[in-house]
Amino acid sequence: MTIADPIENLDNSELRSLLGKRAVVLVGMMGSGKSSVGRRLATRLGLPFVDADVEIETAAGMTIPEIFAQRGETEFRDGERRVISRVLATRAPLVLATGGGAFMNAETRERIIELGISIWLKADADVLMRRVRKRSNRPLLQTADPEATMRRMLAEREPVYALADVTVTSRDDPHEVVVEEAIVALDRHLRSLENL
Repeated sequence: MTIADPIENLDNSELRSLLGKRAVVLVGMMGSGKSSVGRRLATRLGLPFVDADVEIETAAGMTIPEIFAQRGETEFRDGERRVISRVLATRAPLVLATGGGAFMNAETRERIIELGISIWLKADADVLMRRVRKRSNRPLLQTADPEATMRRMLAEREPVYALADVTVTSRDDPHEVVVEEAIVALDRHLRSLENL
């Protein structure tokens, strides 16, 4: 099967069966499309969708920018780790969109490996900057040079993101194209696990 083949050729119930009780966990930089692709992917797979950032805000009773401002990044990351672990342990199978820094935490990565299949939505810096400029609620980009900060973070994080089970390129195509590619790649990966 090629990526260009229509998604209808894939049996989503068979794909869900191959997935079992595992979560599909989207990782990648801010602006890579984890939430928007994740919602559509969950719909296609007939699974619930959870945005880790929304769960963190609900648990903390404040927005992520407020958490960063009042409690700092270290406390935010600790809460993020706990929330993702809880969601994976109690609500899978589901599609989970994580924050850009979540996969950088070794304990969170181990939990994702244990309970899920990770998909890295890989996007280049120009695509990411075009997308994140549309919203001003990115605490890590509140710097004198947001583009330089983005490029530095991307260079630091890409080797870790590359540890994900599946990589799908996120670009300026309609979200449905990326969702289709994610489903094909997920199907291919799950079938390869069955053949081990």
